[in-house]
Formats: sequence, C-alpha cells, structure tokens
Amino acid sequence: MNDGSPPRAAAPQVDDTGRSADGVLADLLAQRYSCRGFLPQSVPQATITRILELAQRTASWCNAQPWQVVITSGAATDRFRDAIYRHATSNPADADIPFPREYRGACLARRRECGFQLYDSVGIKRGDREASGRQGLENFRLFGAPHVAIITSDEALGVYGAVDCGAYVSNFMLAARSLGVATIAQAALASQSKFVRSHFGIGDDRLVVCGISFGYEDTAHPANGFRTRRAAVAEAVTWVDS
Repeated sequence: MNDGSPPRAAAPQVDDTGRSADGVLADLLAQRYSCRGFLPQSVPQATITRILELAQRTASWCNAQPWQVVITSGAATDRFRDAIYRHATSNPADADIPFPREYRGACLARRRECGFQLYDSVGIKRGDREASGRQGLENFRLFGAPHVAIITSDEALGVYGAVDCGAYVSNFMLAARSLGVATIAQAALASQSKFVRSHFGIGDDRLVVCGISFGYEDTAHPANGFRTRRAAVAEAVTWVDS
C-alpha cells in the first residue's frame, strides 16, 4: 500500500565477496577497449563457449534473438584473414547495411579525436593518408587476432534486428573482458558483406552486421596504449520531470 512517502532506493546487489554488482559492471566497462594488437595464442574452446552463453542472455525485441554467429579458430581464421585482406585491397565496399551518411557535430569531433589518438599511438603523422590507409587495412588482417566472430541478423527484421545484434555485440565484448579476453568490434568487415557471406556460406536471408576479432591482447603493441573518453551523462540525457 502506498502511504505517500517517497520510494526507498533499492539496495545494491552484492556478490559473495561483498562487491556490488554495479561495481563489477563498472570495472568491466572501464577495462573493455578496442584492441588493435593481439597475441597469436588461441582462446580455449570452453572460454569461447562461456562468452557465447553469457552473450546469449541479451535482450531483444519480442525475444526474437535475431543474431547468428560464425566463429573461426586456427587455420580457418588465417584463411579468412588472407582472403578478405586480398579482397578488400582491390574491391570497393559492398555493405548490407548502409554506412553513416556523414558524421557531424559532436559525433564528428569524437570520431576525429579517436582517429588522432590511434594515429599518434602508432606514429602516423596527421595528413599522411597513405599511412592511415595502411592502418585502416589492418582491420582486414583482424589485427592479428586468432579468432573472429561474424555477427549476422535476419534480413526481414531490418534495422531493428541490427539494433538487437548491437546489444549482443556489446554483451559479447563485456563477457569476453570478464574472462580476460580482448575484443574489437569491426564494421569494416561488414563493408565487404557479399564476400563474407560467400566465404562462410551464409544465406542471402542474413545481413552481415559486423565482425568481432578477439583473443589475448598484446600489451606491448602501441595501438593498445590509448583509451577513448566518454561524454558526461548531461551531454546525452534530457530529464523531463513535469
């Protein structure tokens, strides 16, 4: 029964060690970053399976769970890496899902800042388009990762299926981080959707949303030495109280 008093704040959930659930999540969010230099060491099958089990809990519209995932390991990763690199260096983009029409305002500023951080970390001078182009092609080498996950969605669900897959990608990366595995989500791989679909025998009823290269990070790689900033809540949220 509501007696008119204000609701009490919910007590934070804690684990067996006394750590709050939101604290654990905050740590994982802070630790996750886009890894651009991996060690060749493979991730154990049991660890990959656990990542997939955790990511499978992702919420989706009407519980449709539209994601389907192709995971490579070993020689299969190397075959894909070599094949898509050759293809991407001699063919234009062919994405299932249109790329952004333009970046503007704060989005453009953040994109530039991220790019400058990356280029500075690997010694690329601003304006050196040849060097920055070579760095961009490292996407198709999977940054040396021993595994890649190709994320696809049901074509009939359109943009909303892709939105659900975006949530899956986020949870996949957090689950991986919780198990000591580094990741990078790559729209670049989706820029060659037709090739990816052909390489893996994926049906035309699936949209290639993105890839996730993953493995163990090379902490000595200079591209792993920077972190991007996040905007303050006030920049993203409008409160409506009355």
